Order: sequence, then C-alpha cells, then structure tokens
Amino acid sequence: MTSSTNVRITDQRAPEDRGRPFLPGAGKTWLLPFYDIFSRVAGVRHLHERTAQLAGIAPGQTVMDVGCGTGNLSLAVLAAQPDARVTGLDPDDDALRRAARKAVRRGVSLSLVQGYADRIPAEDASLDHVVSALALHHVDDDGRAGFGSDALRALRPGGKVTIVDFGSPASGNDDAQHSTHGGGHGPAHALRHLPRMLRSRTVRNPAVARNLDGGIVRLLADAGFTDVREVEHLDHRFGPVTFVQATRA
Repeated sequence: MTSSTNVRITDQRAPEDRGRPFLPGAGKTWLLPFYDIFSRVAGVRHLHERTAQLAGIAPGQTVMDVGCGTGNLSLAVLAAQPDARVTGLDPDDDALRRAARKAVRRGVSLSLVQGYADRIPAEDASLDHVVSALALHHVDDDGRAGFGSDALRALRPGGKVTIVDFGSPASGNDDAQHSTHGGGHGPAHALRHLPRMLRSRTVRNPAVARNLDGGIVRLLADAGFTDVREVEHLDHRFGPVTFVQATRA
C-alpha cells in the first residue's frame, strides 16, 4: 500500500493549446463549487465505483483518468486499488485544485495534469488503463477522434480503456415518459422536478446524441481497438448510461 501521500499538479499543455476552449464539467465555471454536492445528490458516486470495478486494475498498474474533473473517478480507482499509479487529466485548473485537496484529505497519492483528452500525457505503450467518467460527451468531434487514437497510442498491448458516459445502444423516447406537468411553483416544486428537467436536457443534448446508438463503441472501434463492447448499461435518473470497454491488441 502507498506509504506516503504525493499529490502534484503539472501543466503539460502545448503552447498552441493555451487558451483552447473547453466545457467545464458542471457546464458553467461558476457552478464548479456545487459540482461535488450535486454529484452526491444525483447518485453519481455509484458510476465511478462501478467503472473502477469493471476496469479490474491490478496493483502497480498505471492508470490515466481522462476528463478527471474534481477527481471522483481517480479517487474511486485508488479506493478500489490503493497500489495503482493514477494520473488525472483535465483542462480545468480549478477542478484540478479541488481534486488535489480531496486527495490530500484522503491521504492518497495522485498526479494531476492540466491538458486535453486528445493529447494524453504519456509515452507510447506506457499505460495499463485509460478510464473516463461522464466526460467524453463534453468533447467535440475532433477531440473525440483524437482521444480514441491517442488512448490507443498510450496503452500497452493488452491495455484496456473503460468509459462510462451518457449513451446506449438503443435509446427510447425518454421525453414522453418523463415529461413534467403543472401543479405548483416555487423552490420546492422546482427541486421536486429537477431530476426530470435534467434528464430531459440530457437526452436532448446534441453532444450526448453522439453517444447514443453505440456511438462510443464506434468511436473506439474506428480508432483501432479490439474487443470493443458495451459491458453494462443502466437507466440513470438523468438519462441512459453506458459502460464501454475495449482492448489494445
């Protein structure tokens, strides 16, 4: 088990990437202080824990958490396997600082890197695992394709990528099933209907639409991964969620 805590943040953005736009994990920069509170209320912790479990990380293996945000998946990986060597990658330096504080409080070692999903800061064939949680739908088409090819480059032969995100092989008409109706106003009414409102926004989001109907599976297959498959899916309160894995040959 790790004998001492070592948490550090480095900026590995290329000069041309400085100032490059990105979509914050909470959607808006000013919402970041509420992100972890909302994640707990929304039951997102289970998604991180399940991703870490499905990844099957062994002691001493190297893990890159792409789009790590405030570090929830990275910390779930370390909780499941304390002897893993985990690096979290995200363009949001404010989120990385929050991730660092959480790692220090938990007494775990974690490397954090400011950078982008299509420029994974790792040598060729140097990683055992690439993981990502609820981040890929924030990345534009070019960035998604770049992520797929760069994850393939950075993984060792036999290395695995495990992704959880909104999406599914087949999506139904969630809007009709979860439509809201009248019957009240004010904060209590808004909070009661917030999950349905957010679900409606999720399933209508054009970024999420790229993940539906096997979008993540196609992305990884097109990048050159083998054994690409959805290993699990669930109907989360905020939309359909898919767990996808693939292996580098």
